[in-house]
Parts: sequence; C-alpha cells; structure tokens
Amino acid sequence: MTSTQQQPQHQTQLPTSAELDAADPLAAQRDAFYTPDAGQLTSYLDGNSLGRPLKATAANLASFVHDAWGSRLIRGWDEQWMDEPTLVGDRIGEVTLGAAPGQTTVGDSTSVMLYKMIRAAVDAQPGRDEIIIDRDNFPTDRFIIEGIAKERGATIKWIAANPASGVRAADLDGLLGERTAVVVLSHVAYRSGYLADAKGITAKVHQAGALMLWDLCHSVGSVPLELDAWGVDLAVGCTYKYLNGGPGSPAFAYVNASQQDRLQQPIWGWMGADNPFGMTEAYRPAQGIRRFITGTPPVLAMQPLKDMVELIASVGMDAVREKSIKLTEYAIALSEELLVPLGAEIVSPRDPAERGSHITVDHPLFAEVTARLWEKGVIPDFRPPHGLRIGLSPLSTSYAEVELGVAAIRDALTELL
Repeated sequence: MTSTQQQPQHQTQLPTSAELDAADPLAAQRDAFYTPDAGQLTSYLDGNSLGRPLKATAANLASFVHDAWGSRLIRGWDEQWMDEPTLVGDRIGEVTLGAAPGQTTVGDSTSVMLYKMIRAAVDAQPGRDEIIIDRDNFPTDRFIIEGIAKERGATIKWIAANPASGVRAADLDGLLGERTAVVVLSHVAYRSGYLADAKGITAKVHQAGALMLWDLCHSVGSVPLELDAWGVDLAVGCTYKYLNGGPGSPAFAYVNASQQDRLQQPIWGWMGADNPFGMTEAYRPAQGIRRFITGTPPVLAMQPLKDMVELIASVGMDAVREKSIKLTEYAIALSEELLVPLGAEIVSPRDPAERGSHITVDHPLFAEVTARLWEKGVIPDFRPPHGLRIGLSPLSTSYAEVELGVAAIRDALTELL
C-alpha cells in the first residue's frame, strides 16, 4: 500500500482517524485483544463474522487445561461443569441481554438452538400452524423453518420487506392472525445492518396471541438489549461475533420464565432430564431453563466467551453502543467520500437508531474486490449478490483501521474499473 493509500485525503469537515482515536474513551480496550504479527493484517473489518481473541484467553485456556481439566478431571463435573451452561447463560443475560437469571443457557450451535426453540413454540400451540419470517432473513433461519414446516405440516407466511430498510411492525399487517404460532426475525439484519424495533414488533405479535423469537446473532454484544422489559418470549444468538468466543463457539438460548413450563423442547437428551445421572427408563424434563439443554455441554468451548463478557461488563453496553455508532458513522462518511463516486451504493440505514454495528456497500465488482483485499491483509466481508460488509467490533476496532480499510477498498475498486 502506497503512502497516498495510507493517508487518504478528506474533505475538511471529515475528522481524521488519528483525531477520532485520540478522543476515543475506549481506545485502551484494544490492548486487550490479540494482535497478529507484522504483515499479516492491515485492517480487520469483519468483526461481525468472527471476533478477535482476547490476550487473556490464551492464558485462561492454558490454566483451564492444567487445573480444571488436567488436575480435577472427571471431578470437574460435580464441582462446576454441570452448571456451566446456566451460569454462563446468566452472565450473558445480565451483561448483554437485559435478562434476569434462570432464562438463558449456552450450548449447541445456533442452528440447533433455533430448531429447538421454533419447534417448541409450534408444538405448544395446537391450532396455530403458521410461522412468519422474512424472505431476506439469514439462510439458516429460513432453512430451519422450512424443515419444521415440513415436519409439522405448518404453513410459512413470508414477509416481503425491503432488505435495505428491514422488517417493520407494519410489514406484519395482513399476516398475523389466530393461526400464527411464532414470528421469527433477526434483530439486526445480516445484510444491511438494519436494527428492528424489537419492543414494538414483539408487542404486536403478542396482540395476535403468538410467540416472538428474535435472532440476536448480529446484535448481542454490540447493541443494548432488554429482553425482559420488551416481553420477548424466545431468543437465540451466537457467541463468536461480538462475544468473541472463537470459531464454532456455542450459541445461547433465552426462554422467558413465563414460557418455560409451557414449552417442551424436541431434542430430548440426558443433560436436559430431571435426573441426568439417575439413568431412568423414561425422559422427564428438568425444571426451568435446564430443560432446554440436550447433550453434554461444550464446557471447553465456553471459556473464551466468558473473557469477552467480562470485558463488556467492565465498560458497559451503553459505552459499547456509543462507540459502535461513531464507528459506523465514520465508515459511512468515508464510503460517501471514497466509494460512492466510483459507483458504489450504501444500502444500510443512515439513522443510527436503525443500524447495528455493520454497514453494507453494494457494487457489482465487490466480490472480486473482496478477494483481492484478503490477499493484502484487508478483511471486509462479502455477501451476494454485490454487498461488501464493513463489520466494526466496538472494543477492538480503531478508527485508523476503518480509514485504512475503506481507502484500500477504493484503491482495489479503482484498479478494476
């Protein structure tokens, strides 16, 4: 990258990254994250797909292997691990979800958690055989619902919302009714970054007598959530994006206390049974949130995300959100200056109240641009057909990274035009 590329010229009203980093109250938090060796990475703009590891995680994992696993061995289950899914779940709930204890558990993948929660919601409501979801939701959400609909003979009602503006409460008009079992929406849209009105939509779904499930994968850890206050019934989220749990880290599920006795999850396993070590002949579900556990919890895989949850707790979600808004505002301003003149289009909401922690910019050449950038250590994300996503993890991303990254996108695009 040339010196000109490293120092893009701005209009006078746009502050430099150096000015923004100097004024950033969370700048010191970046030191908590692992830094790749020189030459490996120039700009990481994909924190909404996989968060960076914390430096503390390497030491904490080594300690876990030596002490909790290596020294305590099987005794660890009796001493702590049996309760790890709910203890970690409670901490995630307290710090990031606005959830009281006893409503969140960790384990399984996002797909499996979605299946368990949606299937339970459908099965619990005889006579309600319709599931509502938007056509632009993440493929897993749609695929899981298609499979459940086939299993249960249910009907899918599709919301045809504008992908750039996202699903709004009015988009449910004419779809909600007495046969609606559950509505499944993403709180932050994976393409555009649109932030839905979770409180208002949940209230509207409840007026129709249906259950509301929110996919929190792109919002947990970047957007303050108030699941209890909003009256949310069910929620599922991953932990490898803004919770920095690492590749394949387990998902979490939130089940409102008012729904726990009513719902019966469909994948019965020994860890969700009332007496796991009773080796009983018949299955009887555990009380409370434990009934939504299925198999042996991924205890080792939970350890890294615990480090990030505590880091978020130390600064607070409000501060995280403030930094997120400033980062995305800066990315939009840079994109307006450097990319839009080259034919790119910003397709994310301009109102920060309707935007999560990533933005999407469209251009027909962005698939090739992204491939070139990855070779140079500039890492945005691409989503077909033309969307380049700039994902900004508030505690680990600097304004300098954003400036360098958007300038590199401009340069790669210019080379192809």
